Amino acid sequence: MKKNVLLVGGLHKAMSLAQSLLNKGYAVTVINDNYNDCMTLASIEDLEVIFGDGTKPFVLEEADGENMDIAIALTNKDDDNLVICELCKKKFHVKKTVALVRNPQKTRFFYQMGIDSVVCAINAITGIIEQQAFIDEMTNIISVEDGRVNILELKIGHHMPSVNKKLWEIDLPSEAIIGYILRNDQGIVPRGDTRILAGDTLIVICDQYVQQTVTKELTGR
Repeated sequence: MKKNVLLVGGLHKAMSLAQSLLNKGYAVTVINDNYNDCMTLASIEDLEVIFGDGTKPFVLEEADGENMDIAIALTNKDDDNLVICELCKKKFHVKKTVALVRNPQKTRFFYQMGIDSVVCAINAITGIIEQQAFIDEMTNIISVEDGRVNILELKIGHHMPSVNKKLWEIDLPSEAIIGYILRNDQGIVPRGDTRILAGDTLIVICDQYVQQTVTKELTGR
């Protein structure tokens, strides 16, 4: 029997994760409170998409929350992600809950509230950066999963093709996602309407086979 996974919020993160899970044989349902995002998500074959606010119990009920094996909260609001996971765990008895948090100081509190897994993008990216040698100022690569997936660090210059474009305007392969932007010593977890600026450093997760395509699309090289 297929395991059921519920994703709440996070357009690009949800798209990438949903496609990966579907390819691995999971049954995936996505909740998003933006209608246009729902239309984009609906383009993924076999993905069930529900338009609504995932912090509302009746929306989770519509998504068949009580039959979910895993619930993953991906919104840009830490408090909403906590509410979503708490409802899934305590009202719908979902076996495993996962919350994305933007503020690393909240990680411990989320665990204390009973969330099974807490993912902090800032902590994750910081760990990646600290492990890199930064020998090549243009692109640093960390290979994971036996070399099938790469994490690229791309420094964006003034005359590169991605400058001043919003993420949704960039024609990246479906096997790639811009997961994080470092800008003026600050970190940004991007959305579709986030604009890339000269001087940004993009952290990109992609399949090794599209690495060259991704690099050319973003940097022109």
